[in-house]
Amino acid sequence: MKLPAFMDMYQQLIAAPSISALEESLNMSNRNVIQLLALWCETLGFTVEVTELEQAKGKYNLIARRGSGDGGLMLAGHTDTVPFDESRWQFDPFKLSMEDNKLYGLGSIDMKGFFAFVLNAIGELDECEQCAPIMILATADEETTMAGAQAIAKHPNLRPARCVIGEPTDMVPVFTHKGHMTSAIRIVGRSGHSSDPERGLNAIEIMHQVIANLLKLREELKNKYSIKHFAIPYPTLNLGHIHGGDNANRICGCCELHIDIRPLPGLSIKELQGMLIDAVAPINARYPNCVSVMDMHDPIPAFTGSTDSALVKMAERISGQQAIAVNYCTEAPFLQQLGCETIVMGPGSINQAHQPNEFLAMEKIQPSQAILTRLIKESCFL
Repeated sequence: MKLPAFMDMYQQLIAAPSISALEESLNMSNRNVIQLLALWCETLGFTVEVTELEQAKGKYNLIARRGSGDGGLMLAGHTDTVPFDESRWQFDPFKLSMEDNKLYGLGSIDMKGFFAFVLNAIGELDECEQCAPIMILATADEETTMAGAQAIAKHPNLRPARCVIGEPTDMVPVFTHKGHMTSAIRIVGRSGHSSDPERGLNAIEIMHQVIANLLKLREELKNKYSIKHFAIPYPTLNLGHIHGGDNANRICGCCELHIDIRPLPGLSIKELQGMLIDAVAPINARYPNCVSVMDMHDPIPAFTGSTDSALVKMAERISGQQAIAVNYCTEAPFLQQLGCETIVMGPGSINQAHQPNEFLAMEKIQPSQAILTRLIKESCFL
């Protein structure tokens, strides 16, 4: 069986919906994407292992291998996309549309397209000249829990020497990035009629005190921690969503705030969680058991790499770009646990990720393909 052409693969991947979302009504299986990748990998002579996630039924990881033994190169990506707002799209999100020298589609750069690039590159190389193992990893639920990558980190028989995660970086190698922590802070007060404030405990007013302490914590993080490699060199704390109360004439009995924190490498999740608890502790002392802090998903640690690694040096030489640090996060800290040198580098711009009318600029196809092909060839071929 012949491997489909690059654009045909691209189109089929985009046409297979695989949204992951914490809201169950939007959440989808990624099975159709995995089945396509399994078929194409087998066509190229790979042995394919597909595993359903224990904690997320209907979600699958794929590991495809060609070549025996440890070492070699793993090319990794996630198969899911974020949800979309149809009213903000000018194109069908599940059709690869070409217009103004751009390829539009949900996942075109974040990050289904990466698999088309990788498979096309491998298909053009002579298998007889392969001298080290090649692995293709396709994970589930990166956009929500990263459960797929966390499961792979515990794989007993996966030991690549190097890993390239194809998130959209415009083919600039990324050697380190921040983590991600989303927390809910819930205030439980005591509701009552607004005409008698003393008979209630207003959760919104208590949340006002909590926010004041969080803003102090934000300044503390900004002043205490800094790494010059990052465009935003300090940890960030964002107040992202708040809801409380139900009517103007009722004392608010419950108020909840959702915050986003992006820790730097070296700032542990446990340390950061402790800072949050300390920030609300004086308020909890004043109003016992009124304030609770909860993780909304398993926190993602920062990814710490080195500019001196052989993989970074190779990627810099091939791409002609110096490795950088970025503020967003990827599956890198989990895949790095396999013991491999790891970078993030893939086609497309991160500025298009999670945006309506997500696209890949067509002029980027040929240079991106050339870089990936050369990276694979130098890593695994004579």
